[in-house]
Amino acid sequence: MGFEVLMYVPNVIGYIRILLTVLAFVLYAHPAWFLTLYSTAVILDAFDGYCARTLNQCSAFGAWFDVVVDLLGRGLLWCSLYQYGYLVIFVEWMTFVSTHCRGAQWKITEENFPWLVKRVMANGFKTSWGVAAIGGLHVLPIWLYAWESGFMTLTLAIPVSLQLTGIALLTTGRVICLVVEMFFVYNHLYTLLHQDTGQAKN
Repeated sequence: MGFEVLMYVPNVIGYIRILLTVLAFVLYAHPAWFLTLYSTAVILDAFDGYCARTLNQCSAFGAWFDVVVDLLGRGLLWCSLYQYGYLVIFVEWMTFVSTHCRGAQWKITEENFPWLVKRVMANGFKTSWGVAAIGGLHVLPIWLYAWESGFMTLTLAIPVSLQLTGIALLTTGRVICLVVEMFFVYNHLYTLLHQDTGQAKN
């Protein structure tokens, strides 16, 4: 297994997602186009994992690349939306570094993990807590773009109360996700510091 991994179907989907993301931001000032292209890129994220498992094309590169593509899109969106949006994506990159160091089994929780972390990550995030966290992670910035651009009001005629309810629910989910992220960052730093302490003693 070498460079042929680059042409695995899941990774080709990743290249398509990058192209869609770039096109979306070229058309950032046009909400209908932006939301269509960006949302398509996000939805395709569900298919690369399925293809990897179905076609037996799982790879270390693919697992890394999938998250990088996610972070690219969300990072561009958060930074385009708000002046300090980079702080959100900074936390996400820190989390990526912290979990990636744990290897492919990072999603498997340990007995000493906090209750909330285990609830969110149980059954591969397929719990109410997990859905809330993942929804806040992926959907909140899209919802905020639709809110800030006026698309939900002017084009979809969604009542403002419903828009604000969506923001509140998705923000709650993002905060839950943040708690999990902070745990992994803390756990990673704790491990690094103890490694340094052990090396100093030797």
